[in-house]
Amino acid sequence: MSLDLIHGGALDAMRAAYPQAPTPWIDLSTGINPWSYPDTRVSEDALAHLPTRATYTACHNAMAAAMGAEPEALVLAPGSELLIRLLPYIIKARRVAILSPTYGDHAEVWQRACADIVRTPDPLSMAQSVDAVVVTHPNNPDGRVFNPEALEHARKTLARRGGWLVIDEAYADLLPDHSLAPSGGREGLIILRSFGKFFGLAGVRLGGLLAATRLREAVSQSLGVWPVSGAALEIGTRAYRDLAWQSATREKLASAAARLELILSGPGLHRVGGTSLYAFVETDDAHQTFETLARAGIYVRRFGWSRSHLRIGLPPTPNGEARLRAALTL
Repeated sequence: MSLDLIHGGALDAMRAAYPQAPTPWIDLSTGINPWSYPDTRVSEDALAHLPTRATYTACHNAMAAAMGAEPEALVLAPGSELLIRLLPYIIKARRVAILSPTYGDHAEVWQRACADIVRTPDPLSMAQSVDAVVVTHPNNPDGRVFNPEALEHARKTLARRGGWLVIDEAYADLLPDHSLAPSGGREGLIILRSFGKFFGLAGVRLGGLLAATRLREAVSQSLGVWPVSGAALEIGTRAYRDLAWQSATREKLASAAARLELILSGPGLHRVGGTSLYAFVETDDAHQTFETLARAGIYVRRFGWSRSHLRIGLPPTPNGEARLRAALTL
């Protein structure tokens, strides 16, 4: 399968596939904030020595405070992707209802673990008949947000049966009031958090898991003694403590998303969802639109499961916005 159908971000493959495309390429495929947190300084100790417990604790507490979560409910990890891949072997659910469409790795990892997968647009309704329910909230790619009472009802239903509600909150920093992080630690609830999307520093590899004690201990044992690099801990501490930057960034992203919607409002494209980091659009032939944009040096996200949908991230500059607008009129 083409790399771009598995994940965004395969810019090296795009350059090879479209060598005549104008440069620089504009990568709108990942749904990552193009205006990353600016203070990425790290100390010499962070690079030369193993991470200390004090450094871990500082980042741990800063992340918990920013999310409004109880610190004791949180475990840090080198990104949420690793946590997604660990969960099937820790909770060992045999029948799993997964929101569809959503981030594709959720179904992939459960399939690899030989679980019985049910892909459905209404996984919460299956809490009575499965071992685990997996949702992304807000959802990727369509931006769907769930009713908190419905999520809590599903959690209680699953917990009574020894099951789990798994909530991937990779984009929850965009909508903090919708996060269930303050409920982290309740029985039957697993919340995954990502640093890279909102803070625009995906290469830092930092994330977190919120869960009850027994599951946290199992995850901690799997991750080992030094689960997160010293550099990631220092940058994460600074970024999570910077509430003013976070607030200003939410406003900046909302403005950029509004500009993107205007660019996409021409004939042939219809925005059907998304977040303030990307638009989810419908078109008659998404793969042809993908090709048109690629030939113009613009990389967007297409999907193997649909020939009528694309996910388009925020252009990082006025020139990028102009190039996208021009390419869509070709």
